[in-house]
Amino acid sequence: MSYDQSITLLDEETVLAECGPMRLAIRAWQNRRPQVALCRQAAEVSFGYLEAVAKHRALLGRSVDQIASLPENDLAQRMIHSVKAVGDADLTPMAAVAGTIADAVADWLSGRGSTKIVVDNGGDIAIRLAAGETATVGIRPQISCSDISHIVTLDDRRTTWGVTTSGLGGRSFTRGIASAVTVIAQSASVADAASTAIANACFVSDPSIRQIPAEQIDPNTDLAGKTVTVGVGRLARSKHKIAQIRALQRAEDLVARGVIVGALIFQDKLFAVTASLSAWVHRIDEPQSGN
Repeated sequence: MSYDQSITLLDEETVLAECGPMRLAIRAWQNRRPQVALCRQAAEVSFGYLEAVAKHRALLGRSVDQIASLPENDLAQRMIHSVKAVGDADLTPMAAVAGTIADAVADWLSGRGSTKIVVDNGGDIAIRLAAGETATVGIRPQISCSDISHIVTLDDRRTTWGVTTSGLGGRSFTRGIASAVTVIAQSASVADAASTAIANACFVSDPSIRQIPAEQIDPNTDLAGKTVTVGVGRLARSKHKIAQIRALQRAEDLVARGVIVGALIFQDKLFAVTASLSAWVHRIDEPQSGN
């Protein structure tokens, strides 16, 4: 399937690449100098990445245990490996598609000398930092709202970072009731799959939670046969807490296995963060200590 493609300049530092479901905001610097021309080239490259993945859409829409052999495309392989690392039977490799494309564009820019890179694919962000560079990321407590409640500052202790968010009201389906789950990992590909899995784990059975088969919303979904959450009514505080605990346990397990760096979980008015990130996360209205 072919999509209209467009490349526009959002501001003096940001190039926007749009193609079908992809909306990629690309920023890169070399020694703190914006690399806008290079970002335009990266935008052109991103269209090819999306097209390459789309050719394997049928395969990537299957559960990983149904994929007998890996496709030749590197990005498709990365999607499969990321979902396997998370280890959630509900996920197909499509759970990692946005993060994987963001990673690929960030890596392309890194290979051409950029020392700080931020590639945002609809909220799934790939970051690359050379020595001495930092990046501050705003965290939203509701995926459907742009308001920021917390920030996390990433530094050059890792050269590659992925920060992704999933939850109710986002552009992708969720099987849980979390308003937002943000995951930090070494890659956006893994973080993308992990945030989906943790958001799915944020669930408790209750008549006030409205779920319908995914294919009723999207006949082409990779979640055919599974129910997804479309609304949450009045839910007892105790049940909100149970759902949050389940999500946090899932996140802590992924941290313990070395799959992710950590996660933040917002659900109703509840907030939880994995122990691994407790010193990294700051409310925007409180002073920060050094990292």
